[in-house]
Amino acid sequence: MDEVATKIIEILKKHMKEPQDDIGMSTNLTDLKIESLDLAMIVFDIEDTFGIEIPYNANDDVEDFKTVGSVVEKVKALVEGNGGSAATA
Repeated sequence: MDEVATKIIEILKKHMKEPQDDIGMSTNLTDLKIESLDLAMIVFDIEDTFGIEIPYNANDDVEDFKTVGSVVEKVKALVEGNGGSAATA
């Protein structure tokens, strides 16, 4: 697993009520039982960590936020769109 995936999984675990150790790239976000307020905090944390802004429209971006892997790919794409100048917090 690469650094981006590792950091995103750490962020997910930090905000989960019941952290799981078996989170992988194919894990569905719905399986993590993350509440909506926690999801907002996760998005803010990811944005701060990687120095990006995540545009989100629930009608258009559902597939981008279906699995851990899809979140990782979205973040990587946004980081590359910023010229690769991501924060390495």
